[in-house]
Amino acid sequence: MAKPKPDTSSSRKSSSSWFFVSVLIIPVAAAVLLYLLESFDPASLPTDKFPQTPVTSPLVNPRLLQESEMIGAGKLFGPEDIAYDAKSGIIYTGCLDGWVKRVTLNNSVVHDWAFTGGRPLGVALGRAGEVLVADADKGLLEISEDGVVKLLTDKAEGVKFKLTDGVDVAADGMIYFTDGSYKYVLRDVTLDILEGRPHGRLLSFDPSTKETKVLVGDLYFANGVVVSPDQTFLIFCETVVKSCSKYYIQGDRKGSVEKFIDLPGMPDNILYDGEGHYWIGLATANDDLWDLALKYPSIRKVMTILERYIWTPQFEKNGGVLEVDLEGKPIAHYYDPVLSLVSSGIKIGKYLYCGFVFRPYMIRLDLDHHAARPTL
Repeated sequence: MAKPKPDTSSSRKSSSSWFFVSVLIIPVAAAVLLYLLESFDPASLPTDKFPQTPVTSPLVNPRLLQESEMIGAGKLFGPEDIAYDAKSGIIYTGCLDGWVKRVTLNNSVVHDWAFTGGRPLGVALGRAGEVLVADADKGLLEISEDGVVKLLTDKAEGVKFKLTDGVDVAADGMIYFTDGSYKYVLRDVTLDILEGRPHGRLLSFDPSTKETKVLVGDLYFANGVVVSPDQTFLIFCETVVKSCSKYYIQGDRKGSVEKFIDLPGMPDNILYDGEGHYWIGLATANDDLWDLALKYPSIRKVMTILERYIWTPQFEKNGGVLEVDLEGKPIAHYYDPVLSLVSSGIKIGKYLYCGFVFRPYMIRLDLDHHAARPTL
């Protein structure tokens, strides 16, 4: 008598069920639970602050990195901002290792000049040979000609700075600077962006009275700042909403704010070249995924969970520098698909110098040979 064959269909069904549960149901349930338990609560961003139409430039160079040479390779770690002293032919820049460094242009020699003990970001030349530094960790600093570091201020209206960022000095000696966030420190800057709340401030410091004032609050990651050549207003960048605005410091409109330019990406520093042009560092160009995340808080919450527990999503690309005229009209856009977190750019002579948040060098582009060209 033949033995009955074992019923394998039921075992296959059981295996399939367990596979479905283990591969699909459990991970989904865990993800949902993690989402519900996560306390991070992003806010909706004001859509009216974002560019309403695409921002383009009549001239472009999409090979910024490929056509540039490296300056200070291995000695400049994260040269974030650039301040150029034309009299001495020296660039000042703040680096990741806590040093404000000097780069001699004629031979590209790098010298460790002054140690802040923090993370120097924005740098600007003072009126008496000193250098002003916006140090993310320490506050607003002054460095004397012989390299002595002094704290000028680290709080305003009783609120300490968490991320002192950009700085510039007016002709009358008034110092203007930004606090990117009064809530998050530099290492948590991504959380500030993902939260979508305005923690940034534009401030002033009067060296004669030692008074620190908040000029504009509720900014979406206040970043670079520059005083206009006629000294009537300053321009400050808001990274999250991809724009720069004017703040009037003289005249009938003193104290008022108006839009200067919408940008094709997230701005960092803004510098004036003395030749009628501003140069705006763009950490990243516009990206569909980033734009979607900025639109929906739930996506930003998921991104936060990914960053905390799994990996950091990388959307930054096509970083570069935008050249604009005094009225805020785009002139030329220099970028490269492989670049990200470009923090600053400035034309010195025939060269465009660019700084970075993390890269271990500056780059220098010969504008005579690699100028931006008309778009097709």
